[in-house]
Amino acid sequence: MSDDILSRVGAVIESRKGADPSTSYVAKLFDKGLDAILKKVGEEATETVMAAKDGDAQKVVYEVADLWFHSMV
Repeated sequence: MSDDILSRVGAVIESRKGADPSTSYVAKLFDKGLDAILKKVGEEATETVMAAKDGDAQKVVYEVADLWFHSMV
């Protein structure tokens, strides 16, 4: 099941790469380039670690989802 979800997210990311950056967050990230994407991955990793430190399980799940998404970009 999780493989299916990740495949679907990957397909959405792929389909939005060439979209208009003013209307697509994914396209905006690609338009900004690899350094901006990697910076965002780093930010999400930090937020994940901070949520884990705080012991907030729900926030950890949210931040890990963000980290996975941005890593897939």
